[in-house]
Amino acid sequence: MFISTFFTNLHLIIIDLLLILCISSIWFYCYAIYAAITFFADPRPIDLEFHPPVSILKPICGLDSDAYENLASFCQQDYPEYQIIFAVRSSKDPCIEVVEKVIANFSDLDILLIVSDRVIGTNLKVSNLANAVAKAKYEILVLADSDIRVGTDYLQRVIQPLQDESVGVVTCMYRTLTQGWISTLEAISITTEFHAGVLVSHIQENGIKYAFGCTIAIPKKVLEAIGGFEAIADYLADDFQLGYLPVQAGYKVVLSDYIVEHLHKGSTLIDVIKRQIRWALCKRVSRPWGYLGLIFTYGVVTSLLLLIATDGSMLGWLALCICWVTRLVMAWVVGTISLKDPIVKKFVWLVPGCDLLSFAIWCFGFIGNTIEWRGQKMKLTKDGKLQVQEDKSDQLSIKVLTKTL
Repeated sequence: MFISTFFTNLHLIIIDLLLILCISSIWFYCYAIYAAITFFADPRPIDLEFHPPVSILKPICGLDSDAYENLASFCQQDYPEYQIIFAVRSSKDPCIEVVEKVIANFSDLDILLIVSDRVIGTNLKVSNLANAVAKAKYEILVLADSDIRVGTDYLQRVIQPLQDESVGVVTCMYRTLTQGWISTLEAISITTEFHAGVLVSHIQENGIKYAFGCTIAIPKKVLEAIGGFEAIADYLADDFQLGYLPVQAGYKVVLSDYIVEHLHKGSTLIDVIKRQIRWALCKRVSRPWGYLGLIFTYGVVTSLLLLIATDGSMLGWLALCICWVTRLVMAWVVGTISLKDPIVKKFVWLVPGCDLLSFAIWCFGFIGNTIEWRGQKMKLTKDGKLQVQEDKSDQLSIKVLTKTL
């Protein structure tokens, strides 16, 4: 009798918890809709008289999809004075041929290619940036990943917030253009889940306290105030630190309304899982409470579990319908209306499946601290730093998740 009562009460508690999670998810979806509409409601003013010279730093390793078009887009800026510095570690890197083609085709621009294997820390991308900044002529630096493509008005719009001396960093969101079903699911999750969280965070915290590698505009004086690239040379989330550390130094991070495009070819399921788990671990160590709080945003999953727990009751079906409809509306507003993502517009019906995959990744993000990055296995410490690890681990969590899916 006691055991029967215990399990009955436990079952009721589980139903109550699932119902609370469903309600919190619905609130999050509605708030994300409000945040997206508010953020993009009014276009940011552009002062065409504000155009200080800029040094663009592009760390490169290997060939990205449409590499030439991506790099060339930065050479077509409607901006009076800027230089571009491409930084590569190895003289045998295949990207050098593409960079040399860019330099030849835009010979009227100030473009420099630096090939240096000097390493200042575990994160080799940061070492590339450190090698590049030594040749930067101008006070304002714009850092952008190699797989990013931009329009001709990119520089003019991104640097606008730097008119305010209290602004230390400007960053922006991105939409992923890709091919293949697996990569499409990943792209949808980034646009409708990750960026939705960014917009909510922006409203709740009156700004953000981190940055994204797709674009980071930062004055040299701010970079020097946080200790230069040496201060982030061992961190996996170097872009997060380039936003977080300036905030700690008293500066503000501004989220631009300019949306860049992230280009990459279709990936295999294992590639996506490895990348997503790496990002999950990165988010977990960078913002542990925020990562834990994501449980309140997985309404697609919790409503499905509630339906099962209540044996298909009216309450379960009602919660599922409200959660799923609200989630799809949020995905449409954030992805299609706000970020103008063509992939979300075409495949918005895949959002529930994306959330199920994302939830599985989130769960596995609590397990282990070993990642694989550019073919090298590394250990992620509690404070987010990278340590090179000998090839002893087989990354069990990734294999288990792959088999599960």
